[in-house]
Order: sequence, then structure tokens, then C-alpha cells
Amino acid sequence: MSTPTLLAVAHGSRDPRSPRAVAALFDRVRSLRPALDVRVSYLEHVSPSTGDALAALDAEGVREAVVLPALLTAAFHSKVDLPGVLNGAGERGLGTRVHYAHTLGPHPLLLEAVERRLSEAGAFPCPGTALVLASAGSSDPEANATIAATARELAARGPWREVVPAFASAASPSPGEAVAAVRGRGADRVAVAGYLLAPGFFSDRVRQQAIGAGASVVADALGDVPELARVVLDRYDAAVAARHAVV
Repeated sequence: MSTPTLLAVAHGSRDPRSPRAVAALFDRVRSLRPALDVRVSYLEHVSPSTGDALAALDAEGVREAVVLPALLTAAFHSKVDLPGVLNGAGERGLGTRVHYAHTLGPHPLLLEAVERRLSEAGAFPCPGTALVLASAGSSDPEANATIAATARELAARGPWREVVPAFASAASPSPGEAVAAVRGRGADRVAVAGYLLAPGFFSDRVRQQAIGAGASVVADALGDVPELARVVLDRYDAAVAARHAVV
């Protein structure tokens, strides 16, 4: 059997930094596995759309593909939007057999990616330093619970004073509120990790609020880091092995 194509699906953003970061990440994936056909599509704002990318695969005669939600948590986009796109393609007679991979997170390597970005920003686990893990936030409580669980896992890995989750939208506390809260509890220094796939609107909001509330360090979005590329391939391999969620 031929190797299935990897079709990544990112959210998309009007901010040009976001698709550049996504492209760089999947260029890294290609460098790790040169024989793999890697494509990138978007749910919003950026071309190609996922529907167009699926149509292109069909037109090229690609027989099998793994659709990978390039999202850090399973929420509305991975549970509703993307399955809707796949179902629509199936109803139109898509000839490419599709396997649906798991979202990128949660995954142990993402903890290492967060720690990498923090160290690059000059923040390291220390009993006097509190860490705020700031995500985009979601209306899906399970997605927000995943961020809270990730914060607990980071707390267990290093001697932070405490690690708390924060949400740039749709949930609380906000990054600014979280920074103010840990400072109010006596943290000498507050580091903020952006648990975001790419820079853009939410990363700017996290940075602005965090600095305004007195954060010492704000790390960049995860973007093109080795750990994230390895997560992509891990999710791809698992979907190929399972051959699940056929459309």
C-alpha cells in the first residue's frame, strides 16, 4: 500500500505571522520524513481551505490521507467544524479514503515544547517563580480542563512556586487576572507561557495582558519547535496504524 498523505488542518488567521509559523512547522515535519507527502490547509482566513485541499487530493488521484487537526486541544473546531468539512466532502463523492488523527494535544512532548520556549525567554523552574500557562480558551469545558491538567503536569515537572492556567478568551481567569492572582499570593516573579500554536491575535493579547499585570517574562507561542514536529508524526503514525474514523 502507498503511504497516506498527511493533510494538516490549522485554524487560520488574518495575521500573516500565523500561517508563516504553521508553514515552518510543517517544513520541519517534511525534513524529518522526506518521503511523506505533507499538505497544509486551513479552516478560516487562509488558503487553501480544507475543502479545497481535499478536492485537490481527489483530483490528483490520492487514494488515502490522514487529516490531522493542527490544534492543541480537542474543542469545537476538531469536534464539529472539521468533521463537518469531511462529511461534506464525503457527500460530494470524495474518492480519497480519509483517516482522522487526534489533535496535537494533550501530549507529553508539548510539555517539553513549553519548557523550551520558556528557557529561550529566560524563564526556568524556580521556587520563587510562578508560571501562568495561557491558552486561547474555548467554550468547550473539556478543552479548558485539558489546559488545567497540562498546568498540573508542568507543576509536577519542575520546582515552580505554582502553575496556573489562563485563557485569552471564552473562559477565566484571563492572563492578566492569573498574573495578578499569583503576584497577590506572593510570587516574586511570574513567567507566562503561551500555549498557542502560532503567533497572532491571541498571543498578542496574552503578552499585553501579562506584561500589564506585572509578568516578568512572556514566552513565545510554540510554533516551529522540534517537539511539535515529532507530535505531528506521532499523531500521523497512530492514525495510519489504527485506520480509524474512515469517511
